[in-house]
Amino acid sequence: MSFTVAKGETVGIVGESGSGKSVTALAIMGILHPAARVTSGRAVFGGLDLVAASESQRREYRGRELSMIFQNPRAALNPIRTVGRQICDVLLRHANLPRVQVRPRAMELLARVQIPDAARRFDAYPFELSGGMCQRVMIALAIACAPALIVADEPTTGLDVTTQAGILDLLDELRRTTRTATIVITHDLGLAAERCDRIVVMHAGHVVETAPAHRLFTHPRHPYTARLIASTPRPGAKLTELTPITGAVPDLRGALPVCRYRSRCDRGTDACDEAPLPRIAVDDGHVVACRFPALT
Repeated sequence: MSFTVAKGETVGIVGESGSGKSVTALAIMGILHPAARVTSGRAVFGGLDLVAASESQRREYRGRELSMIFQNPRAALNPIRTVGRQICDVLLRHANLPRVQVRPRAMELLARVQIPDAARRFDAYPFELSGGMCQRVMIALAIACAPALIVADEPTTGLDVTTQAGILDLLDELRRTTRTATIVITHDLGLAAERCDRIVVMHAGHVVETAPAHRLFTHPRHPYTARLIASTPRPGAKLTELTPITGAVPDLRGALPVCRYRSRCDRGTDACDEAPLPRIAVDDGHVVACRFPALT
């Protein structure tokens, strides 16, 4: 698992459920479940290795320099604090604002993520808001201190199409004005194609392909990427016209083959079982983890 994110860049991570997208995000933020651990590798941010850093060091970065938009906002928000108070907590901890300016700034953030009647919603608890409203509160928390990096795990879950566009435009505005970098984890390939500069394709805990967005969608070189794009529903298409990806992600708890897509691949050979798995640069910025990448 290896990728980079530059200042002002939006990198999309795509792949089917169980491929490791959210686990990667939680590892970067240092908030994996206590039963999980990172056994090797680095996650370098601004010179600090987040994996080796102490919890107190990570706590200084989280909220101010690193923020995350969680996939399940109801589970991520504190159920016994009002949403406005939770935004104020972040501002008081990291924004260095005079206390008198904190509440108005929090209401400004709620309005910025298109929450109507922000002054009234400020005093609402998460259970009093819809799932979409909670997601917008999560986004307000994430952008409160204009962080250098936002990790957005399915950021538009539960939002209607119009609000989705508004939220994504807001993230784009942050990128333009403050050079905020963004990692967008999504199942929506249309969103990734439209909003991301580069795409990282994951399968079974591996990056199988990474490329500039326009090139990945026009010239996918890994067989999994091609099948993932082909399986995307299209407007007007019938259910019988959908092309599912056959097979299943291998059980990551046991011994794994060299190529984890081997059992699902229609062009694999015995050579695919030979270690190590090659990572081939097929074009500028376009790398494929496949012994037999597709020809353009």
